[in-house]
Amino acid sequence: MGSASSRDHLMKLLEPVVGAEGLDLEDVTVTTAGKRRLLRVIVDRDGGVSLDDVAEVSLAVSGALDDDDAMGSAAYTLEVSSPGVDRPLTEPRHWRRAAKRLVKAELRDGSVVEGRITAADESGVDLAVDGAERRLDYQDLTRGRVQVEFRRLDDEDVDGGEG
Repeated sequence: MGSASSRDHLMKLLEPVVGAEGLDLEDVTVTTAGKRRLLRVIVDRDGGVSLDDVAEVSLAVSGALDDDDAMGSAAYTLEVSSPGVDRPLTEPRHWRRAAKRLVKAELRDGSVVEGRITAADESGVDLAVDGAERRLDYQDLTRGRVQVEFRRLDDEDVDGGEG
């Protein structure tokens, strides 16, 4: 089974298992280093993923993999985690979960817009850009990335002092 078909099989197998735990399956990757294999399963949901969530979904995923023999008989390590801040925003749920975050959005016309997400729904995202609201439809976006902020505006006290 080729790597693309293996990934597709794993996605189809694990999506309902992860969904039954109340999470979204974001990605599945298998990497090989010598004789060792690492199966990385990325999960997320609105409100984030706790360590208890990761533990519960790990058990469910492990059971499904054992029942299906999708990973074969060779040893592998299962790693379940949530997506990092560098995950591209490609689905409406990614944009919704990044609400209030500063993002850089790449548009299909080649331009780039940077702003703070004020709202996101199934058809597009609203960004605060230079003091004005700008609506971007998903059909006009290729992807977005959350920008790392070491000090967000809402981290300051009202009087401008540190809190």
